[in-house]
Amino acid sequence: MKLPSDVEPWLWPVFGGTVVLLLILDLFLFHRKSHEIKFKEALYWSFFWLTLASIFNIWFGFRYGSNLGIQFTTGYLVELSLSVDNLFVMLLIFKSFRIPSQYKHGVLFWGILGAIIFRGVFILVGIDLLNKFNWILYVFGVILIVSAFKFLFESEQKEDVTDSFVVRALKKLIPSTSRVDSNKFFVIEGGIRKATPLFFALIVIEVTDIIFAVDSIPAVLAVSRDAFVAFASNILALLGLRSLYFVIADYVTRFRYLKPGLATILGFVGVKMLLSDLYHIPSWVSLVVIFMVLFTAGLTSWYSDRKNIL
Repeated sequence: MKLPSDVEPWLWPVFGGTVVLLLILDLFLFHRKSHEIKFKEALYWSFFWLTLASIFNIWFGFRYGSNLGIQFTTGYLVELSLSVDNLFVMLLIFKSFRIPSQYKHGVLFWGILGAIIFRGVFILVGIDLLNKFNWILYVFGVILIVSAFKFLFESEQKEDVTDSFVVRALKKLIPSTSRVDSNKFFVIEGGIRKATPLFFALIVIEVTDIIFAVDSIPAVLAVSRDAFVAFASNILALLGLRSLYFVIADYVTRFRYLKPGLATILGFVGVKMLLSDLYHIPSWVSLVVIFMVLFTAGLTSWYSDRKNIL
């Protein structure tokens, strides 16, 4: 598979190796012991991941040009904004399985590691297909527009994820226990290895992310057809998602205008894809539109919440 990209070949293994190193340090050094992630600690880590992505983005823009740099920023913002919506689901999953606070980070670590692998594969395959079959561009555009309407009209009713088809099927195949007194996904009870709620929460998170990829992958491919830009911007956004969860988990339900904002973004990039052969919307225009939509959604959500409190 030959992937279209303007970056030098050495950047792929260097970027991938750095990501692997950061994940190893995170798991075996910084979060070796299970503990409840407090708001202040999560805020520091969110700032770290945002700073890391920003520094890389600035270096990348200087080295490979402002156009690719803007595409990287736009892809990062799109993935991060869509991931915030994913936090609603993660919050529901942890509540449904009654996962103690001190074990949430471990589940998120492995869940997002799986998401990184799946997203990487999907993005690279998606770009390869786009280069071989240009008509897929229109399919992706339609998917995004349909997803935009889904965001606007989907029900806010919360479902019991512990009774989902995936969980019920797994429990028929794998012995399970409701016991959660460690960070282990499997424990021995009565001489039998049994899956804990942590394992089922992890599986649901992975399945959910694959479903979310139906929206996010076409969205990032609408922003950039450069394989490295699409891949790296997605990965860096996902790396910061774990700490971001603990920062806004208690406030995420207050973002009442997030879904309309995301619907607007998906609709915009969907139309951009459908019109790509007729008119090319500049990268900087996409960045400005997406930034303004997110800013407006965030500001109106804050104002509305503040007005209700007062």
